[in-house]
Amino acid sequence: MNKVITLIFCLVFVIFTSCGDYNLVVKSTDYEYKYEAAKQFYAEGQYNRAATLMQDVIMALKGTDKGEESLFMTGMSHLYARNYEAATSYFRKYYETYPRGIFTEEARFYCGKALYENTPEPKLDQTATYEAVSEFQSFLELYPESQLRERAQNMIFALQDKLVEKEYLSAKLYYDLGTYFGNCTTGGSNYQACIVTAQNAIKDYPYTTRREEFAILILKAKFELAENSVAAKKEERYHDAIDEYYGFTNEYPESKYMKTAQDLFMKAKKYVSTEDADATEQSQPSK
Repeated sequence: MNKVITLIFCLVFVIFTSCGDYNLVVKSTDYEYKYEAAKQFYAEGQYNRAATLMQDVIMALKGTDKGEESLFMTGMSHLYARNYEAATSYFRKYYETYPRGIFTEEARFYCGKALYENTPEPKLDQTATYEAVSEFQSFLELYPESQLRERAQNMIFALQDKLVEKEYLSAKLYYDLGTYFGNCTTGGSNYQACIVTAQNAIKDYPYTTRREEFAILILKAKFELAENSVAAKKEERYHDAIDEYYGFTNEYPESKYMKTAQDLFMKAKKYVSTEDADATEQSQPSK
């Protein structure tokens, strides 16, 4: 019991001593002292304290080697403290101030990483995600042989997956809305929006693992678009759905969505002339 009390006392003493030392450093006007103390706090993993002290010495040490290092370490301190917006700002300030500096390559990479860490979940606005991709692409163009290249590429892939997910959620939302805000006289504009969004996603991200899901969504949307069209456009749009079905089955012959695709095809065939349906089927390459 006495050992526990002694341990608690020691911990409290260390904490209060540390706080006292930190407060003295903050109040100090000796910038060299602050700089060295900030590096010590950084080494100890006390990144918020390190960032605060580094911010105080940046201007005072500007134009010196220590000024350059203090600006970079401020960005790193904020990054490790998960203050991502501040980290982004300081890394950019560094590589704009020191375009050929000692830490310029790292500053550009970690600027991208700070943006990467601060990107939102896919259902939210992805402006920050595009910004992170752009930052990494600039880094790769400037430093094609960098040891950080693979890490940057992997983060770009992860960011692109997030953008693909955003596009899929948008396309799926249009499909789920269906004829809401529209009716059979408008031709189901939400279905058309679903088709365009999904097609653009496949075009922009041809190697996405969601390609098959986009494809079945396009097929379903084309069928619904036909079903909700005015009489004059029904047959043409059912033909379009049938063409989409053949394209889908040729590209994904073992698809888990094959039953859904076949059901839609059989329904669509009822709305087109027998001769046209047979001609369309015969024109498709055998599987």
